[in-house]
Amino acid sequence: MALTSHVNEGAFAMRRQHDWTALESLVRHAQVHGVKRLTAEEIARLSPLYRDLCADLAAAQAARYSAPLVDSLQALTASAHTIVYGVYARSTSSRSIRFKDAALAFPRAVRRHRTAMTIAFLLFFVPFFAAFFASMHDPSFAFRVASESQLRGLTESYRAGFAGGRESGQGAMMAGFYVNNNVGIALRCFATGIFFGLGSAFYLLSNGLATGAIIGYVTSQGAGDNILTFIVGHSSFELGAIVIAGGAGLALGWSLVSPGEKTRMASLRHAGKDAAVLASGAAAMLFIAASIEAFWSASSAPDVVKRTFGGVALLLVLVYLFLGGRGGADVEEAER
Repeated sequence: MALTSHVNEGAFAMRRQHDWTALESLVRHAQVHGVKRLTAEEIARLSPLYRDLCADLAAAQAARYSAPLVDSLQALTASAHTIVYGVYARSTSSRSIRFKDAALAFPRAVRRHRTAMTIAFLLFFVPFFAAFFASMHDPSFAFRVASESQLRGLTESYRAGFAGGRESGQGAMMAGFYVNNNVGIALRCFATGIFFGLGSAFYLLSNGLATGAIIGYVTSQGAGDNILTFIVGHSSFELGAIVIAGGAGLALGWSLVSPGEKTRMASLRHAGKDAAVLASGAAAMLFIAASIEAFWSASSAPDVVKRTFGGVALLLVLVYLFLGGRGGADVEEAER
C-alpha cells in the first residue's frame, strides 16, 4: 500500500510539475518587479494556473501525500494568492468584467451538474417535508432531532411575532451569526463530498430532516404564519445555497466513484474546477441570505410585504439559475 501511494504521488508530481514551475516563475517575477510589470499574457496564464494549483492541493491532501509535497503546494498557493488578488485589485473596470464572468459561470456550472443538483435537492427536501408533516402530526417527533427546550423557546419567539422589529445594532450582530452558521453548514455539505459523496448525502439528509422537523413543530404550536413570514424572504437563497453546495460535493464524490478514462486524481482535479465555482457561488448566496435574515426578516414590515418580497426573491433565484449565462459563449454541455 505504501509503495503504491509513493508511486502515485511521484506520477502526480511529475504530471503537474510543469504547471507548478510556470506558476512559481510568474509569482517570483511579480514579487521582484511588481504586479504592474506582468504582461497581459502572463496575467491570462496566472488565474488558470492558480485555480489548478488549488485543485492540486486539495487532491494531494485528500490522497494524504507526503508532508513535503503538501507543504510546498501550500506555500506556493499562499504566494500565488497574494499575486492573483493583487492583479484583481489593479483596475475597477477589469474587476467588473471578472465579476460578470463569475456571475455567469456560476449558473452554467449549476446546469452542467443538473443531475447532482437534482439528487441534492431530493436528499434535502424529501426528509424536510417528511419531518415537517411528521412533526405536524406528532409534535414529539421533533424532540428526536432537537431539544425540547430549544423547540419551545423557538415557538415562543415566533409566537410573539416581529411587530417591534429588532433593536438598533442587533441586525449587524445577527448577520455575523447567520453567516458563520450557514456557511458552516454549506461547507460541511460541500467538503465531505470528498468521501465518495457519502458525507454530502449525510449532511443534506440530516439538515433537511432537522429543518423540516423544527418548522413543523413550531407550526403545530400555532406559530406557523409567523415562522413562514420570517423565513420566506431569505430561504430561497439560504436553502438554495445549501443544496448547491451539497450538489457540488456529490459531483466531487462521483468523480472518484466513476472517473471514466481518467485516473481518480485527474478526475477529481477536473471536477474540482466546477466545484470551486459552485462553492463560491453558494457562499455568495449565503451572504445575501444572512443580510436579508438579519436586517429584513425580523423587521416590523407588514407580513404581506415580506411574503411578496420572498416570492420575488424565489423567482429571481430560479430565473438566474435556469437562464443566467445562456446564449453567446454559453454552450450547454452534457454533465461532466
